[in-house]
Amino acid sequence: MKKFIPNGLTLLNLLCGTIAVILAVQGSLIFAAYFVFAGIFFDFFDGLAARLLNAQSELGLQLDSLADMVTSGVVPGIVMFQLFNMSEGNYTWDSHEVTQTMVNVDGFNFSFLAIFGLLITLGSAYRLAKFNIDEEQATSFIGLPTPANALFILSLPLILHFQESSFLDSLILNKWFLIVITILSTYMLNARIALFALKFKSWGFKENSIRYVFLVIAALLLILLQFAAIPLIIVLYVLFSVVMSFQQKSRA
Repeated sequence: MKKFIPNGLTLLNLLCGTIAVILAVQGSLIFAAYFVFAGIFFDFFDGLAARLLNAQSELGLQLDSLADMVTSGVVPGIVMFQLFNMSEGNYTWDSHEVTQTMVNVDGFNFSFLAIFGLLITLGSAYRLAKFNIDEEQATSFIGLPTPANALFILSLPLILHFQESSFLDSLILNKWFLIVITILSTYMLNARIALFALKFKSWGFKENSIRYVFLVIAALLLILLQFAAIPLIIVLYVLFSVVMSFQQKSRA
């Protein structure tokens, strides 16, 4: 029973991701984001539970990646797909209005450009497959973790919905902005860049100074900027990781 607890949390992650897929396909991007956040919460604690209970296993590793593929791989791709549709004027929060720029396949309407957003799903699959066989990522990450990337992408519809700003609306729904974000997202998932893991082996400040400073700044940004802080936090995560990597090389 003890060994099933981590896998049970992973399955809850998968359940949340599956529900999020259904919601995202239907255009309910806000609730899809909520379920992805819940899935990432379970994803964080399944690994912690496995370590605390000494219940780590190869099955758990594979199951974790399969769940992440749905929650943090498939859903962000669908959300980007929907954002591209919105950028083309084919979709609003209140309706799915068919326009001349849309393709209709057996009652399913979409823009050709929207398919480009699914590149995020392909990049996530490649990243997760590499993670499972890469021994370099035991204590840190090489490339942006899929949950962090999912948080970035899922924050975009939340910003559109909750934070009234004509500048942010025009930026996020600009097709060129979405194209750049899709390319950068896919690249960062598989880039050979070392990123620190938020796993504390000890609670001392000296050995965890970067982590503590990052978490404090992230909390302040969330208080001040709400959902608009999430993309900034992901960018800061990458920048802090580069600084941390530089410091470690300098000491060596």
